[in-house]
Amino acid sequence: MREIIFDTETTGLDNRADRIIEIGGIELFNHFPTGNTIHIFINPGDQKVHPDALAVHGITDEFLKDKQPFAEVAEQILTFFGDAKWIAHNATFDMGFINAEFARIGLPPILPERVLDTLSMARRKHPMGPNSLDALCRRYGIDNSHRTKHGALLDSELLAEVYIEMIGGRQAAFGLSISGTSGQARHGETAMEDDVVIAAVLERPRPLAPRLSQIEEQAHEALVAKLGEKSVWAKYANLD
Repeated sequence: MREIIFDTETTGLDNRADRIIEIGGIELFNHFPTGNTIHIFINPGDQKVHPDALAVHGITDEFLKDKQPFAEVAEQILTFFGDAKWIAHNATFDMGFINAEFARIGLPPILPERVLDTLSMARRKHPMGPNSLDALCRRYGIDNSHRTKHGALLDSELLAEVYIEMIGGRQAAFGLSISGTSGQARHGETAMEDDVVIAAVLERPRPLAPRLSQIEEQAHEALVAKLGEKSVWAKYANLD
């Protein structure tokens, strides 16, 4: 199952007039990061960055002047997302902008059933809050000290870690890790080949020593002898 954890930065808060100026995304396959990402800055045309938005993400009009408009990067975005689920924190905001941009160039919207909102997830899981991305990073012990301003790719990376924690992914993946691109799994690793995740079984380098003492074994043998030849234990008494 493919999922894309993504985030956008915009010129302001009103998707009817404001525009997306940055999109970043992280690909997950069966809840494991694959290393595939998307990160694009976008020219908003005549729409200027609002001062309040500039204070949040630090992306200036001057920086965006030579970037491509949304119409020229839409295909790249759709190709990267493919049939994956779109996952964002406060997805109503991000999808409002995404679908507004698609509408401007005559593309259909992303349907709600393809979208997952991690803010709604967090509110159900932690009803007492707070549930901002920074607060969830603190809750789950995720280092976000390098997040001095919002950035679409950085926020996607942090949200991917938060999302995996919220669904219990680290516990499920205990002892497993993404291997190289060879498609082969060493003991305790995970390989990805032809869209299949293969979990290798962990093996001990040496078998554990028996934990029964000689006295305990002798006591068990005496008990089996008392039970007679028809007991279940008698069937296994001479297998060694």
